Amino acid sequence: MNRMLRLPLPVLVTVLALTACSSSSDTDDAAEGTTLTFSNSYTEDHPHTRCGIDLVAERVAEADVDLTVDTFPNSQLGNNTETFASVMSGDIDMDVQGSAALGAAHGPIGVFDAAYAFDDVDHMFSFFDSPAADPMKEGFSEVTDAHILDVWYFGERHFTANEAIRSPEDLAGLRMRFPDSPIYLANAEAMGANATAVAFEEVYMALQQGIVDGQENPIATIAADNFDEVQSHISLSGHQIGSQMIVVSGATWDGLSEEQQEALQEAVSSVRADNRACIEEAEAEVLADWEATGAIEVVDDVDVETFREQVREYFMENLEGEELELYQSFQEAR
Repeated sequence: MNRMLRLPLPVLVTVLALTACSSSSDTDDAAEGTTLTFSNSYTEDHPHTRCGIDLVAERVAEADVDLTVDTFPNSQLGNNTETFASVMSGDIDMDVQGSAALGAAHGPIGVFDAAYAFDDVDHMFSFFDSPAADPMKEGFSEVTDAHILDVWYFGERHFTANEAIRSPEDLAGLRMRFPDSPIYLANAEAMGANATAVAFEEVYMALQQGIVDGQENPIATIAADNFDEVQSHISLSGHQIGSQMIVVSGATWDGLSEEQQEALQEAVSSVRADNRACIEEAEAEVLADWEATGAIEVVDDVDVETFREQVREYFMENLEGEELELYQSFQEAR
């Protein structure tokens, strides 16, 4: 199944340029079977690239099922707000996408990114693997014609700012960057933050120029995008167990043979553990380096329990319908 991508011109130019860098033998090999595009918005050295999409490509190749995965990190096929739309249209085959962003297409899935929805990553994985998650997955596929192959750990999200944030009161008066999605903005309100929406690709400059006072992201992302250069404190609030869904276009999935589907599913699911280990190792190394060099002050005495109680009370009172049901099912799976 060889398909021509119906990509916007700037993206098509990028793809053609990258393809031109391949040897003629690589082109000949790809022409013999099916080639999938797999995108993410992270840098080449981020765990979601080197221990994520690149590992999937390697394992699919090792399966020898006439299937090739070409990886495009660092927003090469569009920024983080564009790529899932391209998956739904079939212009991109696979994407690593945050639950909140997917919530724009199917609201309930965004609740995966609710602050303090899960106690830890094991809680999140156990829920995702349980029958209780099936209605969410099936509803998502019905609405988007895209399939969720698995969920990967993104790391716990923490606050950075030019001062310590130990309690909800410390957020007062700070302009904190949050992604522009309903669940992230609800997180901000639940925690008492003044949310300012800034595109991920513009966060560094916004911090540098003082457009925002702080932001929140996992440690690996903070380090990979050098936010520690423009912030003095990281406060370990652990307010979100970050999840990234691995999604595939329905048309792409249906066009694969059963053997290819099995190989792709196995590759994505087997990488989950490697990806988590890679992120946790990266987090430990980054924290150790920050503490040793003083590049950014690590605040590890955040009043997490006060944050958690305040946030869970907020969501129980403000969510409704399928979103409330999903949030309650998280708590029942604890």
